[in-house]
Amino acid sequence: MNFQFDQASLFWIITSGIFLAAFLVQMFYYLYFYLRVVLHKSTQAVTPSGQPVSVIICARDEAENLEKNLPLILKQDYPDYEVIVVNDCSDDNTEEVLTRMKNEFKNLKYTKITKDPRFSHGKKLALSIGMKAAAFEWVLLTDADCRPASPHWISHMQKHFIPPREIVLGYGGYERERGFLNKLIRYDTFFIALQYFSFALAGLPYMGVGRNLAYRRPLFFSNRGFASHLKLESGDDDLFVNEVANKNNTSVEFNPSAHTISIPGKTWKEWIMQKKRHLTTGLHYKGASPFWLGLENGSRLVFYVSFLLLIINKIFLPFVAALFLIRLIPAIIILNKGMNRLNEKNLLVFSPLFDVGILLLNFLCVASNLTFQKRNRWR
Repeated sequence: MNFQFDQASLFWIITSGIFLAAFLVQMFYYLYFYLRVVLHKSTQAVTPSGQPVSVIICARDEAENLEKNLPLILKQDYPDYEVIVVNDCSDDNTEEVLTRMKNEFKNLKYTKITKDPRFSHGKKLALSIGMKAAAFEWVLLTDADCRPASPHWISHMQKHFIPPREIVLGYGGYERERGFLNKLIRYDTFFIALQYFSFALAGLPYMGVGRNLAYRRPLFFSNRGFASHLKLESGDDDLFVNEVANKNNTSVEFNPSAHTISIPGKTWKEWIMQKKRHLTTGLHYKGASPFWLGLENGSRLVFYVSFLLLIINKIFLPFVAALFLIRLIPAIIILNKGMNRLNEKNLLVFSPLFDVGILLLNFLCVASNLTFQKRNRWR
């Protein structure tokens, strides 16, 4: 009986030690990384008199979105910019929409990729063609289904176009709608941004999103574009940034007027497929980012699993409850201020649930990607 008691005691002691270690790692991430987004002082806005900008949009069967969003991009309060739309093998009336708008807006240019049954390609080819067509040194990328949050989108992004900066990471959010799924999508988008913004501020930039991303064209061509990951259908944004970004050449822009806004997926299947597609690129990250991201996700999973085990043992309950609250309170404060900074409202009350739920979903998506290698869609 003594041996069994000793074994049981050892189990609980080890579990409590693991819980404590996971707690400390989680506190490190919130106080060292995520707090940076809250405390960061934004660059003061400048009058729109900066460098000329080429905005690049790739579109495949996006006539309806171009009708709604393209005029908002073409009417930006910025003196010198062009908008280049690459019509990538569209079957709808995208060409007609672009032709009509070209007659109305002199700063609109567009080019077309024609279908070839002998050759298939992804978005990276369209982006590369847009890069070659651009006239200016700085390019600003977004998608056809995105709209700028204000007429000052370009102005806020371009204020970072100062050497040695070569990359500007912006926020691409989703439209606020009713329903649990919409809140889940927006929280997931917010938390991903909280990570890549805070890591960039800590000198460890590892990704950006193509919905709102700027960089110098020479940086693209000196890196040979997407050559190192051309066979992957995704990664035109995060893998490229992962390769070329460093602590000296990367800047971030939080201002809500610099955001882009997209329409989120309407079904669970659509959103999960999108997550699986995006998570495939994470397996190809280089440098220290896979370690830091893996440590955060792993410590969070261990924290919750060991917490559930330890609350069974009443002896450890005060210790477990205290550490759980010590983590929860600063997490809630930092998440709340981060959400306010990125203009994401009505999400805080769901954050404890989403913190666990999205974590488990990510692990399931990664496991599914590793088990079943499926061909991804263009976007």
